[in-house]
Amino acid sequence: MRNERENELRAHGFFWEEGLHFPLTKKETTTLVASALQEDDTKHDITTAATVMSNRRAGCRLVSRQSGVISGLPLACEAFEQLDHAVTMRIEHADGSRIKPQTPVMFLSGHARGILSAERVALNFVQRLSGIATMTARYVDAVAGTGAHILDTRKTTPLYRRLEKYAVRCGGGLNHRMDLAASVLIKDNHIATVDGDIALAVKRARGLAPAGMKIEVECETLDQVRAALDVGVDVIMFDNMSLADLREGVK
Repeated sequence: MRNERENELRAHGFFWEEGLHFPLTKKETTTLVASALQEDDTKHDITTAATVMSNRRAGCRLVSRQSGVISGLPLACEAFEQLDHAVTMRIEHADGSRIKPQTPVMFLSGHARGILSAERVALNFVQRLSGIATMTARYVDAVAGTGAHILDTRKTTPLYRRLEKYAVRCGGGLNHRMDLAASVLIKDNHIATVDGDIALAVKRARGLAPAGMKIEVECETLDQVRAALDVGVDVIMFDNMSLADLREGVK
């Protein structure tokens, strides 16, 4: 079931495709953006206070400099809204949209001081997440028509995992496990603790994991692949294998 924040954002055109749900609640979004604005000390923006009259209004637009995939607009909008409660915004290309250079992504109108002070924080969110979405899309395009899918990892920026995994989905990728509790992934270091006995590691995992939880094993050699297949694991991760061994393993 969609939460209130998802429905609110979708109503404002933030999602380009069905099934792309912004991962943070309204409260989480507000808190994160407020912390980012505080980090930039926007309340003491000396430059803007000195050069821009308090009653000055401005109309602005966010324009892409290169081709890519958009992600992070809900955070950008929240940044502008927190510093100017009267700001109005219009989204031209929502999260998940593919854009070309010089494409207007969004328009906004409001108090110049609020817009200028929030600008860097808003752009930081959009640039970071759009970069992830864009890179993901390149790999998705590269395997188009092959039946392969592009999945992410847990190698994310601390505390930004849900956002960065959301950006992967914006780029057409799929999410691997969200955290350590989501599934079993037996990696090389786990295998080393049982002296290389994959069957034993899988047996122990099945004895502890909830019923139905998938068991995945990371394999670096074809012998490990055979061992994982012999015990009927659900997923095999091929790690640092040559193309020849990878082709053989997939067979």
